[in-house]
Amino acid sequence: MEVSFGKKILGRHETNLALILIVLSVVVSLINPAYFSTANLFKILKSSVEMGIFAIAFLVILILGGIDMSFPAIASASMYITIKLLISGNSEVPLIVPFLIAMAIGAALGALNGVFIGIMGLPTLIVTLGTMSIIKGALLVFVGKNWITQLPNVLIEFSRSNLLASVGDTGESIGLHSSVIILLVVALIVWALLRYTWFGRSIYAIGTNQIAAERDGIACKKTKFIACILSGVLAALAGLIHCSLVRVANPFDIFGTELNVIAAVVLGGASLTGGAGTVGGTLLGVFLINIINNSLILMGIHSYWQKFVVGLIVILSTVFTANRDALRQMLRRNVTSSMETT
Repeated sequence: MEVSFGKKILGRHETNLALILIVLSVVVSLINPAYFSTANLFKILKSSVEMGIFAIAFLVILILGGIDMSFPAIASASMYITIKLLISGNSEVPLIVPFLIAMAIGAALGALNGVFIGIMGLPTLIVTLGTMSIIKGALLVFVGKNWITQLPNVLIEFSRSNLLASVGDTGESIGLHSSVIILLVVALIVWALLRYTWFGRSIYAIGTNQIAAERDGIACKKTKFIACILSGVLAALAGLIHCSLVRVANPFDIFGTELNVIAAVVLGGASLTGGAGTVGGTLLGVFLINIINNSLILMGIHSYWQKFVVGLIVILSTVFTANRDALRQMLRRNVTSSMETT
């Protein structure tokens, strides 16, 4: 029993990914010892927060069997509208208020996707490309280059908050940013939803075979609608965190992050055809992408190579997951045929 349990753990995609992370970290640290410095590790964790939440939002829709391209637009619009509302009103509010406002806007925009995807049954990729174009076009028309450079004090204070703080050998301040807690909470909540609730089981069932899911009595329309709202809420949350960390409400900053997010989710073991993927694997994929980008910088390699490497990762990960899914389907067919024979 212990042997089979060990084989099961070692055979998991997440375990293999964690081993790759460890080996890569050791190699990079041998090239540049600064990699394992506290400041650099905290920097990697901080840079993983925004991408991690985006990746979890993308994962929810991907498990359903769809590809969501609207999350940067939802994040940008939610963030900018929230800042506008705070500036025009009373900006001296508790920290929870801007996050609740942003998530409410994200939920509304996610619900718009949900109407077309869940209720009307339209293809996810086409719908989200359309909503992304609409939102981005509206931002270009009504915002343009009118970025907000003076954020409300509550968000500035949040950008400076740390869970741990110290001073490095060279006198620089080192801190583990508080937003890491938000990523941890989001990951735990979505993990619990996917693993222990009817909603999570329904998402996996729909992504695996929607026709079979409908025959089993799963409310596919309702599940897709709720999933779109959840994805919108998470995208808005990540958007406001991004705004706070860079201290500028530029709604076009977030556009262009799609490739890194998709790479992280696919690298984490999620299938592009739906029905597979975990929060743990997704976070490992996020850390690996950030470690690769960070390592290239530490090794003095030009930043243009980051896009090359990430693009290569997307292709290789897609090939791997496609072969894995094909193998699983072949094994299922063999098992089914053998049972019918007996």
